Amino acid sequence: MKVHKVSSWRELDDAISEAGRRDGAAHAHSTLVFRGLARSTYSHMSGLARLRGDYAGVESHLIRNFRKYAHRRAPGPTLWDWLALGQHHGLPTRLLDWTFSPLVALHFTTASWPDDDGLLLAVDCAGAHRLLPAPLRRSLDTEGALVFTTEMLAEVAPDLTCFDRLGGDDAPFLAFFEPPSLDERVVNQSSVLSVFSSPTYQLERWLRENPGLARAWLIPAAVKAEIRQRLDQANITERVLLPGLDGLADWLRRYYSPGSIEDGEGERTGGASMAHQRDDRS
Repeated sequence: MKVHKVSSWRELDDAISEAGRRDGAAHAHSTLVFRGLARSTYSHMSGLARLRGDYAGVESHLIRNFRKYAHRRAPGPTLWDWLALGQHHGLPTRLLDWTFSPLVALHFTTASWPDDDGLLLAVDCAGAHRLLPAPLRRSLDTEGALVFTTEMLAEVAPDLTCFDRLGGDDAPFLAFFEPPSLDERVVNQSSVLSVFSSPTYQLERWLRENPGLARAWLIPAAVKAEIRQRLDQANITERVLLPGLDGLADWLRRYYSPGSIEDGEGERTGGASMAHQRDDRS
């Protein structure tokens, strides 16, 4: 996948608009979903894979025990609701966080590591969904939907084992779904989640094998500063995207220490994330 280096906010804004017009005719809005990396050297590895070792073997144990101990926070009746809740609170899962809003993704690209180049990634989820197994494609076609809901996924695949088996012996597939509105953070971030039909299959490999479905823009440090100023003026800040005292504290911390914020979502989450957590491995 080719990465385009941008030289200004205007160039990036125009490029995003142009990319969004590729396949949007049949939908009410662009079919692109976005992720932002504060450092271009970060990866899109899932939180589960970051556990290393036999991480696939512990996936079911993580989910089972999360459901057992978090039963008072039941988010909905399906496994997919529980996965979304776990991802929302930092549980290592195979899911990745995305957003329909390029501005939200750019917030996570520019809110930390000001001296490092960042990266904005866009994937055409409609194009990705054309590669889905027939039962999942029929579900989207029946609903006339761009992405799945947790209920739609559960009707076809009530658990991850069923989901993984849908692809048979073919290469793992990628599906996007909207999480339930767990709180204002999910709503304000216009959150979308992705899931592969294998816990060990990572986004970098999918991007290499499907280069026509993605766009990426390298954002040099100097351009990050310009974009950050634009986002702050538009009120795309921690106060809005991470509602509550934690988000307020993060916003004030960044506001009163310009140019020195070096932690943030970092390698643990790999980009735009619903979870409010800092990278303790920086």
